[in-house]
Amino acid sequence: MTISKKIASMMSRSSWIRKMFEEGARLKAEHGADRVYDFSLGNPNLQPPEEFRKVLIDTVNMSGPGDHAYMPNIGYLHVRKAVADYLATEQQVNISANEIIMTCGAAGALNVSLKAILDPGDEIITPAPYFVEYNFYADNHGGVLKTVPTKPDFSLNIDAISSAINEKTKAVLIDSPNNPTGQVYSEQSLSELGTLLKEKSRSLSRTIYLISDEPYRKIVYDGLDVPSIFSCYNETVIATSYSKDLSIPGERIGFIAVNPAAAYKDDLLGGMALANRILGYVNAPALMQRVVGSLQGISVDISGYARKRELLCDGLADCGYEFIKPSGAFYLFPKTPVPDDVKFVNTLQDELILTVPGSGFGGPGHFRIAFCVDDKTIINSMPGFKRAMERSGG
Repeated sequence: MTISKKIASMMSRSSWIRKMFEEGARLKAEHGADRVYDFSLGNPNLQPPEEFRKVLIDTVNMSGPGDHAYMPNIGYLHVRKAVADYLATEQQVNISANEIIMTCGAAGALNVSLKAILDPGDEIITPAPYFVEYNFYADNHGGVLKTVPTKPDFSLNIDAISSAINEKTKAVLIDSPNNPTGQVYSEQSLSELGTLLKEKSRSLSRTIYLISDEPYRKIVYDGLDVPSIFSCYNETVIATSYSKDLSIPGERIGFIAVNPAAAYKDDLLGGMALANRILGYVNAPALMQRVVGSLQGISVDISGYARKRELLCDGLADCGYEFIKPSGAFYLFPKTPVPDDVKFVNTLQDELILTVPGSGFGGPGHFRIAFCVDDKTIINSMPGFKRAMERSGG
């Protein structure tokens, strides 16, 4: 064998999302792109806001000597200050540039954070359903991902988290708004989680971190706000990106924010700075740092996703599907009409509809629909969704 046994094993159980995306390419080549309804990948379809285009052009035109050179591993000071100034209001905390590290997207932010805190065998607890790549991120740094169930509406189950915490627990990793369910965790539940982690850290004589993965923070509906984790617990880290709110996932730009009240803040930040370098990221992209530094608080027009959410939810409800209407992100996680979610996803595929089985996210009996697609894709897929439901006995 030419590659490692570990990577070969990972390849055999790699992301369902990518598998379905690749299957979509095959089906589109065979049947025509307009006849295939691809809901497999969370790739934003709204164009970046006009402000992004203007700032990008201006930044390129004004580039001078050294603007594409190395900078400190944690990023440009003026960019980190801009991020901190915005977060001070968003997170309701007095945070400075010193608590910000610019990263290669939220994935980079999570890997840097885990590299900095994990010893071999340490456990990370995450509520399921969860983003499938968390398994690989934990394994990258010697950690073990442990999942706990959520409540029927996908909200946090504090008792389940409490039961899972032990002497090996190093962090709880949450994702709100959640991928794949679209659930937004309430301020009360986050406060209860913070209280639990404080008590467990004290009783175990071990700092347990709360890491919040927040790339969908600005994509919320019905006037909802995403609560601040910094106000709920001191030992908190935010990992996020501009991929979804600016529709620039290919630019790989995000940041880490460490709670200024964290007990070992300086060690944590120092470890993250080193991890950013030795993991091979070195630093976040210079051009994109300068661009997003001027775009704090700017996002795509969320009303576009809100409209798609209504089209999808109304259409699927008419077809007889059961689901919890998402409060944020651009995913719907309906129940499958048969217990075998992989079988039902294959039934949908026969109708040229590409979705992802919930078992890939630790949520068997469901399937994920990414509705960041053209409106016509949603509208024209409904007859196929209806036929799949009828074929499955619904």
